Amino acid sequence: MGKFAIITGASTGIGFELAHLAAQNGYDLLVVADEPLIDASATDFRRHGVDVQSVEADLSTLEGVDHLVATTNGRPVDLLCANAGRGLGHGFLDQEVADWRRVIDTNVTGTLYLLHKVLKPMVARDAGKVLITGSIAGFIPGSFQAVYNGTKAFIDSFADAIRNEIKEAKGVTVTTLMPGPTETEFFDRADMLDTSVGSSEKDDAQKVAQDGWDALMAGKAHIVSGWMNKLQAAAAHVTPASVLAEQHRKMAEPGSGEEL
Repeated sequence: MGKFAIITGASTGIGFELAHLAAQNGYDLLVVADEPLIDASATDFRRHGVDVQSVEADLSTLEGVDHLVATTNGRPVDLLCANAGRGLGHGFLDQEVADWRRVIDTNVTGTLYLLHKVLKPMVARDAGKVLITGSIAGFIPGSFQAVYNGTKAFIDSFADAIRNEIKEAKGVTVTTLMPGPTETEFFDRADMLDTSVGSSEKDDAQKVAQDGWDALMAGKAHIVSGWMNKLQAAAAHVTPASVLAEQHRKMAEPGSGEEL
């Protein structure tokens, strides 16, 4: 049997591009998303000549993650791209509880549960690669995107901690991809098209995925994709939180896109 990769959030955007890269590099794929489009995407991946299975599952639920893992039929996972994520714009007090809970359950709970399932056997056999999609948003208090940025702060921190915990397993690497705003369906789904960040030019998903893939194959701890994002990430470490929050407000407040 050949190499085997799981790619979550693979129907569009960064996950879609990561799946293409994995297939081009000879990995059989198990791709998953919470929408029927994943089946059409799988057809696209098959043109690389690898075996591709697609699963429609809600990874904000433990049941959805269990369904994904069961679909492997016990096949060892050589590569996991934990890319599934959900955004949410507008002020926190204006959001429905079910909406912000789904962001947390997708970005944090579902991601951790999948990592718990996949990393254990990787560490046991001392072999495997993991790419977790975090975000430079995790460095910034996200006014009008507070829950999303908070989940990415958690993921960025969690990945650093887990990497240290399993450091004795030399054959297992955990890489965090930290993009900035990227041209995907994210802002439409997060209801942020009327914001400055939602309506402005963004990074190319294919370039972001390639940066993540290169860092993953090199076994790097993390990669911030894009030089402007690297500068922003560096500045975030020395800028007061109140200033960062005000800067983010100007990008993410509803209606701010009309000023462009």
